[in-house]
Amino acid sequence: MTTLLLSALCAAALPAAAETVVIVNPKNPATRMFSEQASQFFLGKSDLFTPVDQADGSSIRNDFYRKVADKDASQVKAVWSKLVFTGKAAAPKEYASNAEVKKAVAADPKAIGYIDKSAVDDTVKVILTLP
Repeated sequence: MTTLLLSALCAAALPAAAETVVIVNPKNPATRMFSEQASQFFLGKSDLFTPVDQADGSSIRNDFYRKVADKDASQVKAVWSKLVFTGKAAAPKEYASNAEVKKAVAADPKAIGYIDKSAVDDTVKVILTLP
């Protein structure tokens, strides 16, 4: 019984162990980035890159913003609502999957996005791996 419970707990913990990576187009000159820098693009504080977001409410999105900006979903929405309302920025386009985010980043040299590390291929370049 204890072994079964332990196995179930370990299996439940596996998805949380997935690594998230920040990606750019291979033509982008950036090679490395710190979490603090990534948060600048995803919170509308810099327009050097065009952020590409995961779907609202997705676990990868919630985890990403918690790790790079120490913000939850409602705090991120509040930041973007203010920027959009004041005309200072347009909210990032959202995509429903790692594959869609990767495709959007691969198609735009100015794009920056984040996906699960297991989805990385040679169509994008990893510039940050989140713990």
